Amino acid sequence: LGTWKAEPGEVGAAVRTALEAGYRHIDCAAIYGNEAEVGATFASCLSGNDAVCSRADVFVTGKLWNTKHRPQDVEPACAQTLADLKLDYLDLYLIHWPVTGAPGDKLEPPTCDTWAAMESLVEKGLVRAIGVSNFSTKKLEDLLGTAKIVPAVNQVELHPFLRQDALLEYCNAKGIHVTAFAPLGSGDSDFGKKSSVRPLSDPTVLAVADRRQKSPAQVLI
Repeated sequence: LGTWKAEPGEVGAAVRTALEAGYRHIDCAAIYGNEAEVGATFASCLSGNDAVCSRADVFVTGKLWNTKHRPQDVEPACAQTLADLKLDYLDLYLIHWPVTGAPGDKLEPPTCDTWAAMESLVEKGLVRAIGVSNFSTKKLEDLLGTAKIVPAVNQVELHPFLRQDALLEYCNAKGIHVTAFAPLGSGDSDFGKKSSVRPLSDPTVLAVADRRQKSPAQVLI
């Protein structure tokens, strides 16, 4: 279950409903502004009399925001996410974007410095695995040049209208799992803002769904 754009006052109920329905992967991020509410739901759903399942049964992803890339900021940012989510560890922690917002021709701080700080989170047991999000092949290649730990995941927008074949091939060759966000398409993603394509209502998708007696969402996934 993704928690992007989940409204305050609603995301907690959505997470509980998802866990009760059998979802076991909850995708979070500090920039979403709702981790404290998700954490309150985790506190009640993962322990106590009303527990839906155990912590060990749930895979939780968090993300480091762009303004927290300085090595000295990485662990405090992760610690804040853990406090908000009321967890002792994250299963996966991603660099949310390969940008920092700092002006200039060169990325400051460089991703290799941020990644080294991410690697220390694994060593300290704060996270089980680390990865990236929205990284191109070039940026992954640069990162792998210095990384001690290969990113476990690259989370990118991916669906039949944004196939990213070259990126998929590269990640497969390097042992990097690719996770698709917005697999049904999104008007708020970079692709969605630039394209008039709406995958869920595309005529070809609808025709395949009708022929296979599936929903458009099932066809896209």
